Amino acid sequence: MTTACYSHEASSGHVTPPGHPERVERMQAVAEGLAGLELDRREAPLAEEAEVLRCHPASYLARIKAGLPEEGWSQLDGDTFLSPGSLEAALRAVGGTCAAVDLVLSGGAGNAFVGCRPPGHHAEQDVAMGFCLFGSVSIAAKRALEEHGLSRVAIVDFDVHHGNGTQALMWDEPRVLFASSHQMPLYPGTGAAEERGAHGQIVNVPLRAGSAGAVMRAAYEDVILPRIDAFRPELILISAGFDAHADDPLAGLNWTAQDFAWLTGRICDLAAAHCGGRVVSTLEGGYDLPALAASVAAHVGVLKERSA
Repeated sequence: MTTACYSHEASSGHVTPPGHPERVERMQAVAEGLAGLELDRREAPLAEEAEVLRCHPASYLARIKAGLPEEGWSQLDGDTFLSPGSLEAALRAVGGTCAAVDLVLSGGAGNAFVGCRPPGHHAEQDVAMGFCLFGSVSIAAKRALEEHGLSRVAIVDFDVHHGNGTQALMWDEPRVLFASSHQMPLYPGTGAAEERGAHGQIVNVPLRAGSAGAVMRAAYEDVILPRIDAFRPELILISAGFDAHADDPLAGLNWTAQDFAWLTGRICDLAAAHCGGRVVSTLEGGYDLPALAASVAAHVGVLKERSA
């Protein structure tokens, strides 16, 4: 078995204004991080609109289409923009994540990483926000449940910002355990420990600014990993944001690339115990380019080791 890696040049067609942290250059950093790894490299397919409609209404998709500019940018909220290539990029991000789920569940790869942008975990049902257009990981979870007949899917989100969109989209989905660690207080302001979902299947672990990898490791060992273990997932999805790195400009946690490697290994341990190692990871945040490259290399390096 091997690790599949999905990407597409259309990710660079989603262009944000100068100075925006979620920028085209992130894709080069991801490519640099993956350069030394032997992976099953695949093009992310264009998602069918029906995939988007698993989590978002048709009226929202129509609004995104109508907002696409002929040139330059249009603005959806204070920090979320559209350029002429944004829709294709977002559909490739959804399509790559869904294709990775299909491949891993069919036994075509041991696990997979989807290195596409824009990210997705802040997108709510009919709201684009936080650089995100479509809830890629939520859509992929729905695909695993509805097309592959799974009964239990876990989503682990270690982006430094709480995945409010994933939480909202999965709030009343008892077949999905959503577990998130994130800095608090910080954008978007959600993710309190008391937010547990309609079926108690949401686990939020806020972390204080300035805390480092040791605090994160204890939080996962004490809270998140036992909950995933008890849930016995048939597939684990990861919202892989690397903006908890100490060098990231948008937050204040102090993780290292080695912390991301440790966390990836512990998630893979649970996948090995419960679902034949089946893990699909999709890129979310990470805005310091050298830190992003190093963290992606560490994360996917562990996935590669575990897929053998």
